[in-house]
Amino acid sequence: MEEINVQELGENIVGVLKSIYDPEIPVDIYELGLIYDVFVNEDYDVKILMTLTSPNCPVAETLPREVEEKVRAMENVKGVEVELTFDPAWSKDLMSEEAKLELGML
Repeated sequence: MEEINVQELGENIVGVLKSIYDPEIPVDIYELGLIYDVFVNEDYDVKILMTLTSPNCPVAETLPREVEEKVRAMENVKGVEVELTFDPAWSKDLMSEEAKLELGML
């Protein structure tokens, strides 16, 4: 296992998050603005603060679990905690320009 620094691991995690898509919207969850923060400590424990497009989202059970499983499977990651929050509530303003373009909102 090759040692990498915390910042590099954080960037790799973002890459994995960009491979996970909301099943209802053809945009990855990172560009969609569902990921509020990714914390990586010196022990390579990861905490991801995320939200869903709505509290009644049909993937409320499966999407956070998919995030946790994919990040946990990464090399160098020791532990993963995914915290779901609705404060602040998700809005279209959180989407990246790329996501808005993809969805024809620009």
